[in-house]
Amino acid sequence: MIKILQINITANWGSHGRIAEGIGLQIQEKGWQSYIAYGRWMNPSQSKLYRIGSDWDERLHGVISRIFDNQGLLSKHPTKQLIAYIQKVKPDLIHLHNIHGYYINYPILFEFLKQYNRPVVWTLHDCWTFTGHCAHYMFVDCKKWQTHCKECPLKSNYPKSILMDRSYQNFENKRKYFLSVPNLTLVTVSKWLENDTKKSFFKNQSIVNIYNGIDLHKFIPQKNEQNIRAKYNIPTSKIIILGVASNWYRKGLDDFIQLRQLLDDSYTIILVGLKDKELKQLSSGIIGIKRTENQEELSQLYSAANVYVNLTREDNFPTTNLEAMACGTPVITYNTGGSQEAITPETGIVCTKGNIEEVKQSIINISQKKRLIFRQKCRKRAEDYFDQDKRFRDYIELYEKLIKK
Repeated sequence: MIKILQINITANWGSHGRIAEGIGLQIQEKGWQSYIAYGRWMNPSQSKLYRIGSDWDERLHGVISRIFDNQGLLSKHPTKQLIAYIQKVKPDLIHLHNIHGYYINYPILFEFLKQYNRPVVWTLHDCWTFTGHCAHYMFVDCKKWQTHCKECPLKSNYPKSILMDRSYQNFENKRKYFLSVPNLTLVTVSKWLENDTKKSFFKNQSIVNIYNGIDLHKFIPQKNEQNIRAKYNIPTSKIIILGVASNWYRKGLDDFIQLRQLLDDSYTIILVGLKDKELKQLSSGIIGIKRTENQEELSQLYSAANVYVNLTREDNFPTTNLEAMACGTPVITYNTGGSQEAITPETGIVCTKGNIEEVKQSIINISQKKRLIFRQKCRKRAEDYFDQDKRFRDYIELYEKLIKK
């Protein structure tokens, strides 16, 4: 029986953990065995789970890397234990997701993968894999990673270093170890990331694009708009603008506050996922909601909104755009990373990053059209391209091709 092992920072927790879990379910439907090795944070899983390391090791890894900028170079013993587990399971294919996050030693892991001589798939959920330090660089428009990282302008950003800058050596290490595995296939979750990956030291690597998907059974157009309006005391005459983020860092909170000043009182803005400190920043006319894991409530909010607005300044391929469209709501987004890729002229508008006036006019234009026009086309686009079951099956097809080689 074919065995697939996935490695990720979480198991069935957070966006990447849920992706690994969904792939695991498809693996089992195929009649194969599914294993997931994770670093921290988990929910019950249908796959067989293996915890890498401990809370103590993770904390130690994090503290030392904040001084020496050597994230991914610690956790030696837990990584050796992981390798012993892999040798026991003997998977036919290993699928990597996020291996950064203070829980694994990548030189030890990749030395093993080079010798293991089985197919390796690596889904890139961010840019850490080919930079000397950062997970995202678009906020400062850094292009050093295309040649060689050094003197990192984002040293104080995740994975934060408060003292040393090892970006030059980190780049050297990653290029050496990540290119050492002969049977490595990279998967990017957006065309934007695919294009940038081809500009990196991975330019000669096998690269496949598989978009992230969402659960179309949970995110569906709801008919109880009045429940949301009643709950948040929003008159039926007001147009609802919705923004959602699990973390509002560089997701455009200041732009929403500025947008509120440009719009008249016929509009109400609802922002979901805010912390207490961020709630205090909001002006009149903006309703702030703390983070919710209740997808039914989130689906109701998407459905009640006249337009979903994503003012992210740094992103790969945000699933919130997909969730909004699946609920029949048009999307306005900046041309940031892969955020614009899900949008067509029939399902939303792409604006220049930072141009609040353009966003305002786009909201007005969409608000003047009948909602039914967008509702049907948005839902159909989500069904055609972003059904998570179809995207998970894309991985199974990729596995089959690689295993047969």
